[in-house]
Amino acid sequence: MVHCAAFFRGATAEQAHAVNDLGTQHLARAARAASVSRFLFTSTGLVYGHTGGRPAHEDDPCAPIDAYPASKLAAEGFLLAMEGLDVRVLRLPFVYGDGDPHIEEAIPMMRGFPPAQRMSIAHHVDVAQAVALLLDAPSPAHRVYNLVDDEAPSLATLFASVGEPPPDGSNAERARAFDALMDGRRIREDLGFKPKFPRLADAL
Repeated sequence: MVHCAAFFRGATAEQAHAVNDLGTQHLARAARAASVSRFLFTSTGLVYGHTGGRPAHEDDPCAPIDAYPASKLAAEGFLLAMEGLDVRVLRLPFVYGDGDPHIEEAIPMMRGFPPAQRMSIAHHVDVAQAVALLLDAPSPAHRVYNLVDDEAPSLATLFASVGEPPPDGSNAERARAFDALMDGRRIREDLGFKPKFPRLADAL
């Protein structure tokens, strides 16, 4: 089973908790009762909080700033402590791809972010590849994996990819909640993952 459902944009703290944490708990219990063999939970790299430009490893402490990643981290904690269900957690970065307006939609929110701030990203194709690997791999249960491309572009580069001028840096404090780079070595070393689109420029 692959659990990708989440309440992100516009969710209050209560709604994020109800859907992303409690909803995941209900689904996991139902999956176990139905004898589901493997449960893959898509989480977020934002669980790490502000990493100060240093890529975070899966075993690093987490300090999410917003309600959405906090609810995802709570769900992770429940799943990783759950017995009787083979759980894998895939922490996603900023996801983009062909026909996806995610970058354009995020521009207004990130307009005040520092232009040099970098962001971990992954193409849809590579998300699908990672999901398939985790579903098939005989690796240990209750394992967390970061998913990232080989290159974390600056926000100025991300903006330019959709023809927008760079962000102006006027709201650097708010940008801290999204300043979470991820170390992607584990999924490469454990499962042989290799991104088909290692850089944003390759996808463009």
